[in-house]
Amino acid sequence: MQEIEITVKGLSYSQGKSGAYALILAEKGPDARKLPVVIGGAEAQSIAVALEKSIAPPRPMTHDTWQNMLDELGTQIEKVLIHRLVNGVFYASIYARNEHGAQLIFDSRPSDAVALAVRVDCPIYVLASILEQAGITEKEERVADGVEGDVAEEGTPSETEADSIALLEKQLEEAVENEDYELAARLRDRIDKLKP
Repeated sequence: MQEIEITVKGLSYSQGKSGAYALILAEKGPDARKLPVVIGGAEAQSIAVALEKSIAPPRPMTHDTWQNMLDELGTQIEKVLIHRLVNGVFYASIYARNEHGAQLIFDSRPSDAVALAVRVDCPIYVLASILEQAGITEKEERVADGVEGDVAEEGTPSETEADSIALLEKQLEEAVENEDYELAARLRDRIDKLKP
């Protein structure tokens, strides 16, 4: 199974779920796909604090405590791997090595794994199959944000636009299956705007 290195591109407030944030992970290089992962507010704050080196909270945050404990135990984190996606839920593992050289693998939520990874500066990976399944390109992101594609003839969608409509319809089906009706309504509106 091929692992693809990704980086933290940013955090944004999730429009789909109240009180949640979207952690934006992305491949390196041109035409990089982005992997949006919905996370909680506490984890988003922890990641933001770790990314912004000039901010130092007066007391250690949960992920700072984890890092301090691992350091004291002589355990070094080697990598984080997002390895599973089931019904819109991502699963991750933290790979570490203890002071005796034994490899340790800890099951984790991606948000906690990334919050720790940005603190210890270790690489973050995702399986290629998950990036294929859930990753979005810049072009797909523009379409999802309501930016329309080129039109071949007036009133006739171009091939690119037809592909975008098919992608949005697939996302609509998934949103309905996950009972995310707010997202489903927004997707339906975007599809209606793209159709002739």
